[in-house]
Parts: sequence; C-alpha cells; structure tokens
Amino acid sequence: MVNSAVVNTYPLSSYTFGTKEPKMEKDTSVADRLARMKVNYMKEGMRTSVEAILLVQEHNHPHILLLQIGNTFCKLPGGRLKPGENEIEGLKRKLTSKLGANSAALVPDWQIGECVAIWWRPNFETIMYPYCPPHITKPKECKKLFLVHLSEREYFAVPKNLKLLAVPLFELYDNVQRYGPVISTIPQQLSRFQFNMITT
Repeated sequence: MVNSAVVNTYPLSSYTFGTKEPKMEKDTSVADRLARMKVNYMKEGMRTSVEAILLVQEHNHPHILLLQIGNTFCKLPGGRLKPGENEIEGLKRKLTSKLGANSAALVPDWQIGECVAIWWRPNFETIMYPYCPPHITKPKECKKLFLVHLSEREYFAVPKNLKLLAVPLFELYDNVQRYGPVISTIPQQLSRFQFNMITT
C-alpha cells in the first residue's frame, strides 16, 4: 500500500489501450441489481465493494479514468469483494479483471494507495451517503474508494462493450446530474493531495 501526499500523474498518451472480450453486466436494470443485492445480503450480509481512482493528466490537469457503459452511465473500475477478502488484494483482483490484459506479463502492477472516501447504502435503494445514518444499524453496502498510483507506462485492456474515458476533474466537480454523488465529489476528496504533473 502506498501512502503519499504527492500523486505523480503521467500523460494519457503514455498509456496504451487495447481491447478484450466483453464483460457483461450481471444486471440489465437498477431494479435487477437491487434484487440481486438483496439475495446476496441474505446469504452473506453487508456488501463490501472497492473502487479505484486512476489518475492521468492532459494539458497539465488531472483526469480520472472512468468506464462508460452504453452512452450515459459511468463508473469507477472495481466491484464487490468476496466474503472475508482483503480490500487491497480484492481491488487488485477487480482491476485486473476489468482492465488487465489476458497475458500476465502485461497486467499492471497495481499500486493501491489511500482510501479517500467511504460511502454507505442504508437500504436496498440506489441512494448512498458519505456517512451511515444514525438510525441504520444494518447498512446494506459499504463502498470504499482508493487512490491507485499508476506507473509511467501501462497497458490497459478494455472490455469491448465498455469505453474507458479520461474525464477532467473540473468536469466531475459538482456535476451530480451526470456522474452521481460518489463520482462528482471525487475532486473534493482529492483536494488534499498535491499533483505532480509529469510530462514525458
């Protein structure tokens, strides 16, 4: 785990993007997703998920890599941990599954950094909060966002049914309508870090 107040960000152009087989979503709708969450909750208890903030830079401004599904919905790479799985190892597994090449030699050496935000889902609803409401004794999900320190050059294999977008922080900031509360507040979460823009 890397703890540093300084984050090195490299130009988007120093990364290579390939494609791999589509990674289909398990659910076709929000209702399906919440129903599946309910079933899993009965079996395993609270869902724990981890997501990665991958930073690059363009025009000396930090950009975050987001996966886009269809033409509208964006999400951070990551996902649900297995029961009892370590957060750091689980996030590495999820990142490799989402963005790693099929060849082990090309898979990035994921440097997982600080946990910058924790979000709670009190009920089987889409809404999440950056705190657990006091009357909720059994939240349904806890989601942690980790900063991931990328090396200067990496190869990302993007599933064919997804797009990987580099979105500038100023586009995310206060843009809840487009990105939802979790992603749109990332610029505030990152404000305590110093970005070291490396031009290669």
